Amino acid sequence: MISVAPMLDWTDRHCRYFHRQISQTALLYTEMVTTGAIIHGKQDFLAYHESEHPVALQLGGSDPIELAKCARLAAERGYDEINLNVGCPSDRVQNGRFGACLMAEPELVATCVKAMQDAAPSIPVTVKTRLGIDEYDSYEFLQAMLDPLVEVGCPRVILHARKAWLSGLSPKENREIPPLNYARVYQAKQDYPELEIHLNGGVNTLAEAEEHLQHVDGVMIGRAAYANPWILADVDRLFAGQLSSPSKEAVIDAMISYIEAHIADGGRFWHVARHMIGLYHNCPGARQWRRTLSEQGPRAESVAPLLEAQKIIQNEAERFADYAEKSEAAAVNEEK
Repeated sequence: MISVAPMLDWTDRHCRYFHRQISQTALLYTEMVTTGAIIHGKQDFLAYHESEHPVALQLGGSDPIELAKCARLAAERGYDEINLNVGCPSDRVQNGRFGACLMAEPELVATCVKAMQDAAPSIPVTVKTRLGIDEYDSYEFLQAMLDPLVEVGCPRVILHARKAWLSGLSPKENREIPPLNYARVYQAKQDYPELEIHLNGGVNTLAEAEEHLQHVDGVMIGRAAYANPWILADVDRLFAGQLSSPSKEAVIDAMISYIEAHIADGGRFWHVARHMIGLYHNCPGARQWRRTLSEQGPRAESVAPLLEAQKIIQNEAERFADYAEKSEAAAVNEEK
């Protein structure tokens, strides 16, 4: 299984709709949503588009009663999975007593999972965590995290293949400085065959994902899928047996209709289009595509910037094809 990681401020419902146009089978995760936001917030944090399925809700919290209430609401809304965040190292998350700091309380994590399972028995309740925290960076420490989860019947654990420093490093630095330890993730799968173990961290290509899948049950791709969303285009063909991949033109057409409906409901163009900046990553015209959307998008009141950017890409593609054809003809003449 291939999934797209929950990323705060990035994997909102518009981003997930966009990613779903590229892959029909990748599991999509929401941003982490706190239990307080769901229970007490004025905004509907559980909203999503039906086409997003399969879609998982990631929760942040440590109170079993509150988590159970949110799990029940998520099940009623039709989410395909509920995931507990035990990996985020930010100060803000720690102050709320959730995220990576919960690795120090594995029994509480298991209690939270059991409470959510009881509240939402029809869907899987999973956990996303790190390999360790601070000086607690041993395989035995990870086992102390996994053992209680096995006891309560947690079906899946996503392991970010790094430990987290709870102080001294920013969330960004925590994604880059602690070294990756894929071997420990592989070992966990060997020692816990009853658990689905999914690997997260440092995966930039589907070729890398295929290598990891020789050792684990699933791979979660994070920022690489946001910066270059077309990385998802071959997921269905490579991992779900589908015979073809989508075209970028079809994806853009779908997004134009979606954005027009969003604007008609009072939304803004940029709410959606900001997630499409990387669609033509490393392609002819990519710089003009990014510039057009970035410069015009925040103030746009229609899909005009997207149409203009699409035209630029088409012109660049034609120019590139013409250049390639002339170069090929020149090479043939030289051989003669």
